[in-house]
Amino acid sequence: MDTVHMRRIIIIAVIFVPIIICVQVKKYPLLMPNVHPNHDELYLCTPIKVVPKKSFYIVGFEPNATMETAHHILLYGCTTPGSNQPYWNCGEMADSQVDKDIPKASPCASGSHVLYAWARDAKKFEVPEGVGFQIGEGTPIQYLVLQVHYAHTGKFKDGSTDNSGIFLIYTEEPRKKLAGVLLLGTGGAIPPNSVTHMETDCRLFENKTIYPFAYRTHTHGLGKVVAGYAIHEGDDKKDHWTLLGKRNPLTPQMFYPVFNTDPIHPGDILAARCTMKSNRNTYTHVGATNLDEMCNFYLMYYVKEGTPLDMKYCFTQGPPYFYWDTDNHLNNIPDQQASTL
Repeated sequence: MDTVHMRRIIIIAVIFVPIIICVQVKKYPLLMPNVHPNHDELYLCTPIKVVPKKSFYIVGFEPNATMETAHHILLYGCTTPGSNQPYWNCGEMADSQVDKDIPKASPCASGSHVLYAWARDAKKFEVPEGVGFQIGEGTPIQYLVLQVHYAHTGKFKDGSTDNSGIFLIYTEEPRKKLAGVLLLGTGGAIPPNSVTHMETDCRLFENKTIYPFAYRTHTHGLGKVVAGYAIHEGDDKKDHWTLLGKRNPLTPQMFYPVFNTDPIHPGDILAARCTMKSNRNTYTHVGATNLDEMCNFYLMYYVKEGTPLDMKYCFTQGPPYFYWDTDNHLNNIPDQQASTL
């Protein structure tokens, strides 16, 4: 048999094992300190101070509340809180006689903006992978303030107390994408026995591109449809409207994924409309109580570079003083789409 130099072909199997990076998350209870709500339409606030010289990144919110107890809950980021008391009355409608033993102040004394909002038995909410709300060192958020609106307090007449609030899910590991919330809303009044549009819009003047990922709607009892848009002015001088979210505001008022995640650029406009239907025989004004109304569209977004928008709120006077077509400053308005589900 001829001598044959055999070449051994060695096949090396390379197995790629995915590296799973586990982000350590913790949970912090930001709850009312067993307060006793003593009258209807009461707003109470309680604060926590962020640990000095440290940064934290909130990546989720887990409600500890029911709509039978709390009408709604807001989480504020503050530079300084409205009070240093364990809790205080932070409602516009505070009764000085009823609340004489409870200090009164706004949620924030400075640096106020909304981080999260809850109502109508909304479920737990988590931000997308890699995104977080930065608080603490290097940010204007040095305090978190929980606000709970107790619209009806009959269940507390027996002397019972309440610890409604939010469990904050957070990490100390830096997030590359920083989240923010822009609240669009209006003032104004709804005429009796009418269908009224409450509208707001603001242009983004900051040199920042934002990436929307969630929205939330909020009205009281007269709201039928709330819709939010991003508007880009085209070369044809026509406004191009992109629907970000639309919902019946009387369904669970949680944050939902936006309809369109395209980036929103400097110079674009954010807009919202609330379609309100009143069968009342009197005017309904924007206000804090359940018999008043509100028109709110919350937009959650993140930035890939730098910090979130300095602009935290976008409010107009509302009807009868302001509409989208006031002075023809917006065109190509999707009137039917914005008003119907």
